[in-house]
Amino acid sequence: MSLRTRLVLAVTAVALVALLVAGVATYSSLRSFLYSRIDQSLTQTVPPLNSPGFSGGFGNPASPGGTPTTPTDPNRFRYVSTHAPGTYVEVRSASGAVVGPTVPAYQRGGEHASPALPKTITGFTKDAQGQSSLLFTAPSAQAGGAPFRVLAVQRLDGDTLILGISLADTNSTLHRLLLIEIAVALGALLTAALVGWWLVQVGLRPLRDVEDTAEAIAEGKLTERVPGDNERTEVGRLARTVNLMLNRIESAFAQRDRTEHELRRSEERLRRFVADASHELRTPVAAVSAYAELFERGASTRPEDLHRVVTGIRTETDRMSRLVSDLLLLARLDEGRPMELTRVELVSLAAESVQTAEAVGPQWPVTLRAERPVEVLADASQLRQVLDNLLGNVRSHTPQGTATIVSVDEEEGDAVVRVADQGPGISDEDRARIFERFYRADPSRSRSNGGSGLGLSIVAALVKAHGGRVGLDDADVGTTIAVHLPLADGSDGRGGDEAVADAAHLGPVEANR
Repeated sequence: MSLRTRLVLAVTAVALVALLVAGVATYSSLRSFLYSRIDQSLTQTVPPLNSPGFSGGFGNPASPGGTPTTPTDPNRFRYVSTHAPGTYVEVRSASGAVVGPTVPAYQRGGEHASPALPKTITGFTKDAQGQSSLLFTAPSAQAGGAPFRVLAVQRLDGDTLILGISLADTNSTLHRLLLIEIAVALGALLTAALVGWWLVQVGLRPLRDVEDTAEAIAEGKLTERVPGDNERTEVGRLARTVNLMLNRIESAFAQRDRTEHELRRSEERLRRFVADASHELRTPVAAVSAYAELFERGASTRPEDLHRVVTGIRTETDRMSRLVSDLLLLARLDEGRPMELTRVELVSLAAESVQTAEAVGPQWPVTLRAERPVEVLADASQLRQVLDNLLGNVRSHTPQGTATIVSVDEEEGDAVVRVADQGPGISDEDRARIFERFYRADPSRSRSNGGSGLGLSIVAALVKAHGGRVGLDDADVGTTIAVHLPLADGSDGRGGDEAVADAAHLGPVEANR
């Protein structure tokens, strides 16, 4: 059985119980009220039996008009008063014998009726005036007749006056009330069932929304959410809880997708990395093998060939050694090994790198520009390698005579080192991949000294390990690479003059003021 059906049945059952209680209470209350009025009417019909001066008699049973008759002992019936029309009247002696003619009650249609009274009436109670009376209900003496409400009043000398009123009208009223209550109850139950069904449908609509949302999510629509999220209703709180659960599930799936994507990318990078490393190593290994074969063929006996073989083997082994060192450095950076961070002053470090670059490649003039000392938390040797690689990249990919400017400054809470050359520049296609491992630019920037294509990828990895970022700035001429690093806490400049003085002995410095 569905929840909706159970709720409707529960509402209908509650309505049925309420209607039954209300109907029983109404019926009992009206019955008690009508019986009380009949009892009051009977009581008011009889005066006190010890009051003298009453006269009258019984009407002739054969005469509905109440023609008086003369009793055997007139003084015995002085207390009988006139009675209300439709009231049954009977007088009994102390022995229980009827001592006078009875007056029957007349029902609709002119038929007379009388109660079936017991031969002996007991259970009288006395009131304040000493009058004994008893009220009770007696069945009709006629078959199928309505019962009577009877009042028996006992005199001090033992005579008993019996008055009775038929309950035909009262029972008819109560019967009509019962039919009305049944009709009203059936209509109310039907209305309660229909209204209850509608209210249950409206009330459970959020649950249908939850069901629809669950079906949508089962189909893969993880962005679906249950409407009606609020704190005021139970269903609203349920919707809020379900939405919170869905947010966490979506986050978990998104994290799983990101992880899978990263794993696929890592696997792809690893395959490409291994392939590129194998390609890079294949050339020097083949060269060494060729020199070894040349040596075996008699180069050892010819001095000029022996010198060429030894020089070639040394050159290729140095090349392999540099490549292996670069690969090991990248592997350590990928593992995220902790670095020894100290406060490093960038202007002095850049001046040292500029001085080394001019000594290694004097054909590529380099100028250092700085306005103030800038301090960062970094590994000095690794940060120096960043600058050396950037300047080495200029020597590898620009013609001789290309001027380069190295600038150190602070921008928006970061330390920024820019290396700007006046070379041929980089194409848009190459700009997107310039920091990838083993990637080489177009022929106009091809390496001239046997580089492996790992220089800029090492720069990117080292800068990322320091919590910074590296990228290409827009430039009208040549290429500008910008390195952003977080400033050291409490770093403040000591003035442009002191910065120039600290770095002057390390290389050419221009102070922009």
